[in-house]
Amino acid sequence: MGARLLRWLTLVWMFVGLAVLFSASYPVADVELGDGLYYFKRQLIWLALGWIGFNLIVRSPLRYLLKITHWLLLLLLGFILITLIPGVGTTVNGATRWLSLGPVPLLQPSELIKPFLVLQSARVFGQWQELPGRSRWLWLGIFAMVLLGILLQPNLSTTALCGMTLWLVALAAGLPFSQLGGTALGGVLLAAISISIKEYQRRRVMSFLNPWADPLQDGYQLIQSLLAVGSGGTWGAGFGLGQQKQFYLPIPYTDFIFSVFAEEFGFVGSILLLLLLMAYATLAVIVAMKARNRIYRLVAIGAMILIVGQSLLHIGVATGVLPTTGLPLPFFSYGGSSMIASLCSAGLLIRVARESNEAQVVSLQSHRQAAIQRRRLKYRSQAQR
Repeated sequence: MGARLLRWLTLVWMFVGLAVLFSASYPVADVELGDGLYYFKRQLIWLALGWIGFNLIVRSPLRYLLKITHWLLLLLLGFILITLIPGVGTTVNGATRWLSLGPVPLLQPSELIKPFLVLQSARVFGQWQELPGRSRWLWLGIFAMVLLGILLQPNLSTTALCGMTLWLVALAAGLPFSQLGGTALGGVLLAAISISIKEYQRRRVMSFLNPWADPLQDGYQLIQSLLAVGSGGTWGAGFGLGQQKQFYLPIPYTDFIFSVFAEEFGFVGSILLLLLLMAYATLAVIVAMKARNRIYRLVAIGAMILIVGQSLLHIGVATGVLPTTGLPLPFFSYGGSSMIASLCSAGLLIRVARESNEAQVVSLQSHRQAAIQRRRLKYRSQAQR
C-alpha cells in the first residue's frame, strides 16, 4: 500500500509540476527563443529519461543497487572534478556546474550524484560499527571530496543540501553525538569561510536580511519573489495569468518557480502543495519504520530528505525565510539532471516500500503455513487417541 501511494503522489507531483513549468516558462521562451514550448518540450524528454531510471530502480533489488553504488558515486565524483578543469566545464550564470556536448549543457553531476550519495551513506553509516577504521576514514574522505568539489564550482546551496543529507543519515544511523557535533561545526565553518571569500555569496546573505536596502540590485530577486507570492492572495490569479513571470521575476522556471505557483494558485494552492509534501514525508517515515534492516531504513530517510527537504528549502528561499540560493524545486523546476535525480530518489523510496511489503507477505504466508501444520498435528493426536 505504501509503495502504491508513494507512486501516485509522485505522479501527481510530477504532472502538477509540468503544468506549472509550462506556465512559468512560456512567456520567456516565446520572446527570447521564439518558441513558447521550448523548455516544456525539453523537460518532457528529461522526464522520459528520468522515468526509465525510476522504473529501473523500482524493479531492482536494493542489495544489487548497494553493490554498485560506490562505483557510480566515484564516477560522478570524477565528473564533478572534471567540471573544475578550465575549458572543460560549462559556465552558466557565473557557476561551472555542467558538462556539455557542444554548446548545450547536458549533465550536472552535482545533481545526479544525490541519490547515489544517499545509497552509499546509508551503506557506510548503516554498518558503521562493523567497518574497520581505515574504511571509515576512506569514505569520510570521499564524502568530503564530493562536498568540496561541489563547493568549488561554486554551488553553496547544493553543498549544504548534500552535507545536511549526509549528517542526517548519520544521525539516523545512531552515530555518536561527539562525532556528529564536530562535523556539524566543520560544515558551518566551511560555509562561513566560503561566504567570507566569495563576495556574491556575502551580498546574497546581506540582501536576504534587508532586500529593500538595494531593491534594484542585490535585493531585486527576493523582492520580486515576495511580490509574486503576496499578489496571489487567497485563490490566486489563475493558471497562466501571473504577472511577475512577465520579465519581472528572474529565472521564473527554475530558481523561483514556486513564486509563480503561489501567484497563480494563491494561498490555498500553496497550502495544498505543503499538504502534499507533508503526506509524502509521512509516508516516507512509515516506510522507513517498516524497512527490513537498518541500511534500507537509512535509504528511505535519505531519499525523503532529498525530495521533501529540498522542496522546503526552495519554498523558504522564495518566501524570504532563507537566503537566495539556486536550489530547484523537485518535479517543478526546469532541468534534466534535477528531474532525473528527483525521480531516482523517489524510486529508491518506493523500492524500500516494495521490499518491506514483500517481507510482510512472506511472513504472513509463513504464519499461515505454521498454523496449518499445527492444525494437522492436532488432528493426528486426536486420531491417535
